[in-house]
Amino acid sequence: MGNCFGFQPVLDPNPSSTSATNSNRPSTPGRNYSNGEGFSATSSSAGFSQFSAASSEDTRSTGEILPTPNLKIYSFLDLKNATKNFKSDMVLGVGGFGTVYKGWVDPRNLAPSKLGTGMLVAIKKLNPESVQGFQEWQSEVSFLGRLSHPNLVKLLGYCSEDTELLLVYEFVQRGSLENHLFRRSVEVLSWDIRMKVAIGAARGLAFLHNLDKQIIYRDFKASNILLDGGYNAKIADFGLAKLGPSGENSHVTTRIMGTYGYAAPEYMATGHLYVNSDVYGFGVVLLEMMTGLRALDTRRPRNQQNLVDWLKPLLSQKRKMKTIMDARIEGQYSSTAALQVAQLTLRCLEHDPKHRPSTKEVVEVLEQIAVMDKPKESKKTRSLIR
Repeated sequence: MGNCFGFQPVLDPNPSSTSATNSNRPSTPGRNYSNGEGFSATSSSAGFSQFSAASSEDTRSTGEILPTPNLKIYSFLDLKNATKNFKSDMVLGVGGFGTVYKGWVDPRNLAPSKLGTGMLVAIKKLNPESVQGFQEWQSEVSFLGRLSHPNLVKLLGYCSEDTELLLVYEFVQRGSLENHLFRRSVEVLSWDIRMKVAIGAARGLAFLHNLDKQIIYRDFKASNILLDGGYNAKIADFGLAKLGPSGENSHVTTRIMGTYGYAAPEYMATGHLYVNSDVYGFGVVLLEMMTGLRALDTRRPRNQQNLVDWLKPLLSQKRKMKTIMDARIEGQYSSTAALQVAQLTLRCLEHDPKHRPSTKEVVEVLEQIAVMDKPKESKKTRSLIR
């Protein structure tokens, strides 16, 4: 996983301001809520009063903004019972916010249920010493509590009792895309499934970008894409999300935060955050999916440690495609499809954000590539993508 950097900003009621107000509590670097099991995580940094439910028909067909948060309010005792008193064998992962546990609730009313019965959920408990916890908890409830889209993780409820702050999410069975791409113990994703994941993640971003008041996700990376039982992508961790520019402004200016290797160059250099800064991060993840290699890996030779710097010059060279592509999926795609994904990746990685495609266009291109002729797929592959 890439290294996180920067400081957590306070909620910014003016997304087009030219400077950001710093929180007096720095964010915890290297947030990683994943240990290989599926769950959803974290939050946003902007209130819903800043945007309305209007968005393009293309992205609203499967997503919406709820008039008010539709969340279950839990007592601390409820969640204590749902997790066996937060026992260690219930832990899914640990991060800067705190610890994530698995628990069970009744699917009909989301009330806590007996262990092993009902619906499995992910319960995130704030570490009292967390430097960013309350702000992220508060933002998650007001932000993700009103967004509904198949390719975004679903927040089900929360608890605020004395000093105890918890969040309850849907459980996402197959864990992160990062684990599937880079962990040897996890089943290798086929070409078709990688395309399915890429399309789903792009749809999630397009939904955020096409709201009447755009949302910039700001931390798009493989570890923040979770996969459900059908390998449907769900974008998680809205901790760095920010409202997009308003009026005639092309960008918002904010303190630099994100993950090395994924953050867009214009944002790293100036703190100027564009909607298409997310597209750059998407391009990095596409490159990871093509190659099966991490965006940053210090174990590689020095001139190959940054994946984009190393392979971007080769993406336009058809003869180099076979050497770039993940050897584990050889024979599962046509050379034309691979080249078109490479060309799309190259466009996403353009230095100038104005030259990058919109997420709507990214979805359209990927959908066209996904239905292209390819080598005959195996029965196993067909069963996995259904």
